[in-house]
Formats: sequence, C-alpha cells, structure tokens
Amino acid sequence: MEWETVIGLEIHAQLNTKSKIFSSASTQFGAKPNSQACAVDLGLPGVLPVLNKEVVSKAVKFGLAVDAHINQRNVFDRKNYFYPDLPKGYQISQLDWPIVGEGEIEITLGDKTKVIGVTRAHLEEDAGKSIHDLYDDYTAVDLNRAGTPLLEIVSEPDMRNAKEAVAYAKKIHALVQYLEICDGNMQEGSFRCDANVSIRPMGQEKLGTRAELKNINSFKFLERAINLEVERQQDILEEGGEVAQETRLYDAVKHETRSMRSKEEANDYRYFPDPDLLPVEISDELMAQIKQELPELPQEKKARFIAEFGLSEYDADVLTSQKPMADYFEKMIVNNADHAKLCANWIMGELSASLNKHQLELLDAPITADDLSLLVNRIGDDTISGKIAKDVFKAMWDGEGSADEIIEAKGLKQMTDTGAIEAIVDEIIANNQAQVEQFKSGNEKILGFFVGQAMKATQGKANPKLLNEMLRSKLG
Repeated sequence: MEWETVIGLEIHAQLNTKSKIFSSASTQFGAKPNSQACAVDLGLPGVLPVLNKEVVSKAVKFGLAVDAHINQRNVFDRKNYFYPDLPKGYQISQLDWPIVGEGEIEITLGDKTKVIGVTRAHLEEDAGKSIHDLYDDYTAVDLNRAGTPLLEIVSEPDMRNAKEAVAYAKKIHALVQYLEICDGNMQEGSFRCDANVSIRPMGQEKLGTRAELKNINSFKFLERAINLEVERQQDILEEGGEVAQETRLYDAVKHETRSMRSKEEANDYRYFPDPDLLPVEISDELMAQIKQELPELPQEKKARFIAEFGLSEYDADVLTSQKPMADYFEKMIVNNADHAKLCANWIMGELSASLNKHQLELLDAPITADDLSLLVNRIGDDTISGKIAKDVFKAMWDGEGSADEIIEAKGLKQMTDTGAIEAIVDEIIANNQAQVEQFKSGNEKILGFFVGQAMKATQGKANPKLLNEMLRSKLG
C-alpha cells in the first residue's frame, strides 16, 4: 500500500528577555542550578504573577512577520499537570485566546515553493529541567528555567515529508533571529521542536493516529526522527496493528524512538482562565509602534540582494537563510560592492566548507568579514589569483596574519609584467612545437597544457587572464 505522511510542528522559541515572563528573575543561561528561581517561579503561597510587557511585543512582532491575525485581546490559562520540575502543579499558557492567530510561511525546496499554514502562536512559561544522569539513584531538578518566556508556534499539518518539516523549522529559526526575539541556540534549548507525525493511505482525507516526538534540538535529528517514526508506523499498520496516540522520545545515540506516555488531549489538562492574570489588551497605538519597529525580513532582504547586487535567486536565498550569514555578507560588501558575486562565492564556498569541517558557527569563525573582504579585494585588483587566494585563506584561518601580511611574507603577488610573461610564453611555444600544431589543428583542450607549463615556470604567479590572452594571440 502507498502511504502519505502528514506532519505538523510545534516549535518552542525562548524569547530573549532579560527577565522571566511573570517575574523579575534572570533568564541568563548557565547559572548555578536553582539560583535563578524566585518565589513567583516556585509558586510559593501569597505571590502573584506580573506579565512582562516585552514578551507581548516580541510575540506581536512574530505574528506580523508571518502575516497573522493578532488577537489584541488575549487570555492566559492554567494548564494543570503534575511533574517534579513544575513546582506550581500548573503551567501558565494560552488555549482558546492566543496572542497570534492564523498566518503562513513559504518554504523552498529545490525549485519548488510551498506555503505552510501557521495555526497559532501563544505565550507560555517554561518548566524547570529534570536531570537524570547526575546521581545513580535520584533525579535532580533545576528550576532556573521555570518561568522563562516561550512562544509556542503551532503549524498546520501541511508537511508531507521530513525535508519539508526541516525547511519549515529552518525558516522559523531564521525568522525569530531576524526579528531578534530569540537567539535560536538549539544547544542551549532556546529553540526546540515537537513533531506530530501520522500516516494514512494515499488519497484518504481522514488523518491517521499521530505520535508526538518531543524536544528535538537539531535539524538533523528532526529529519532522522520523523523518517524513523514514519517507518515504525508503516510497519505497524502493514502488519495489521494500530498506531497508539502517544508521546515519544527520539534517542539520537541509539537512533530509535521510544514511548514516554500516552498523548493527552486538552481536556486532560483541565484548562481554565488564570484568576491571577487579567486579559491582555493590546492598543492600536502599540500595534502601530511594533509594526514600525519591524526589521528587514528575510524575503525582503533576498529581493534587495538580487536587485542591488545582481545576485542570482539561489545565491540570495542561501545568504539570507541565516541572519549571521546575511550580516557577514553585508559587512563584506561595504568595501567590495563591485565584487558582490565574488563575496557571495567565498562565503558559500571556502568559508562555509571550513566552518563545516571544524564544526564551528559563523559567529565563531577565525576570519572576520573585514578579513575576507580584504582577501576578495586582492583577487579583484589582480594582486593574487583565485587559486593562490585559497592558500592565503588557509593561512588566515590558521592565524598567520591578514591577507596582505601573508601575501607579502610568502611572496605571492601575481606576475603582471607583460614583458616577463611574454618571454616565458615564447620559450614554452618554441620548446613544444608538436603541441602547437595540435592547437592549430583545432584541439582547443591543448591550451591547458601551455597554461600549466607557464604556471609551473612562474610558480603559479602569472596573471591567468593575461596569460590566456597572450597564449591565444601567439598560438592563433
């Protein structure tokens, strides 16, 4: 039987406020366990939550960016459940009246685009963290994270394979960074995904029973977990079994999903409006102010890169897919506007390859945008060739100095002396008459032989463009 996969994502983006959503406690990552949980976060008797205004502004920013309806009147609810890292016995969230309503995101896969619906985005507080591997016989609880503001972004079940899900997650990841509402650090848990996965016979309208894959913190693991879950459900159904509605955990080490608990419905949580918090009323004036503060969004930046710098759609799409990469490119072209394509090539080529090889983020690269801009300038003004530039780049990466310092120290400047190059070319032609006859007989490929001989004679320093022009003129 042919199966169709149906995927919806719930993305938790931690809003980058200095204090928590309902208290003044710090949200700084990496503090000593339980040092940043105040009386409000612990739910001690007699304390009351006070809404942090910044989280409202950041949520509205996201809603406007995905062309969503903003509920200017929204309500906080209590979601009741017991867990050791939830000291109050309930989580403050939003159910029927979320701050952000329906919107949409456009994703691109290859040469195809697809619109994914955003069902809603609501504000809530995070729970604490249970640590199971610190003690042999006990589970430790760190409540520093309790009360940290989250924006939970819920998609429509519009994705049909793992690659679409990853493309959507990456698009949201880039967007919250462009908006500067979340740092997107997946290693620290600032951005994490739950994937709702089900399958159904191809052509069937009714959705299959879904399993929820919880707290996936990398795009690579998201793709692997979804594909694994699809295979698991297919095996169950093709053997005549039934898929259980449950929450599952993906184990990246063992490459398996395992059951955590049966999947709850909204009524299992006994939601009711939080009696300690008034409904949130967002004025028209605040809406207008937030809209005016919106930065240039990825699609707008992509269109500008194409129009202003003549980049291809593909190049502009890659460069704007991550805010740090777009920022890096824009810093490079301040002094290199005439070489925008060359700048793009070096970012997407040598720089990205080196980052991947050394497993570094762009912000941690040992070569700054100004450093790389200088190297591109030296290619553009014919000081060095593109081939020599790769050697200079490696030396820069290894900390041997700036492009100019390395070029000078290693004597890498290109030969542009026409007379000197012409003497070398004349000697090579005189000593290789058989190859000369082959070229004159129409064998264009033999030109590479002459170029190679000339580069060998000049230790790779001859200007390639000048050399090619001279060879063609003399061989023609």
